[in-house]
Amino acid sequence: MTKRTSAKYKIDRRMGENIWGRPKSPVNRREYGPGQHGQRRKAKLSDFGLQLRAKQKLKGYYGDMTEKQFRRIFREAERLRGDTGENLIGLLERRLDAVVYRAKFVATIFAARQFVNHGHVLVNGKRVNIPSYRVKEGDVIEVREKSRQMVVLLEAVQLAEREVPDYIEADHNKMTATFVRTPGLSDVPYAAVMEPNLVIEYYAQN
Repeated sequence: MTKRTSAKYKIDRRMGENIWGRPKSPVNRREYGPGQHGQRRKAKLSDFGLQLRAKQKLKGYYGDMTEKQFRRIFREAERLRGDTGENLIGLLERRLDAVVYRAKFVATIFAARQFVNHGHVLVNGKRVNIPSYRVKEGDVIEVREKSRQMVVLLEAVQLAEREVPDYIEADHNKMTATFVRTPGLSDVPYAAVMEPNLVIEYYAQN
């Protein structure tokens, strides 16, 4: 098992939730956290604990990005006009790895980061290998022609566990996807409840 895969399962168990809705999540079998103390009865979380957990869950969902990366995105969401929580979700969903994941070109957000890193993805006809690259409305994301017969790609397209959301138009025959619009919180098909309002409260105090 790769470090990336074990990290994915550790996040699920640390949160006590199957945050990606994956059938193989260990939380489906045991809901307690990882480690020798994982089965202890959970204490009721303080307000700070709830805020920290909400932040860790949202950050972990997008491939367990670093705190520095996540805080930078949050600060940008704060500067934009409108609701900071909605802005935060919109910025996260505009990441290229998130779009590749949503378009069902890969099975997991971790695989999406790797897929982009390895140069399998074009944006508007140009190769982009930066997972955090921010797509714009109308951008066309496609799998490079040489990569279209990869097993991971063909398997992911067939996955029945999730659908492509309506803010992305995907054509799995051509292996292309168009980012139609920036979504809000209610548009994003999270498998677990995300609470950006608590993330805002966390950063307001820290």
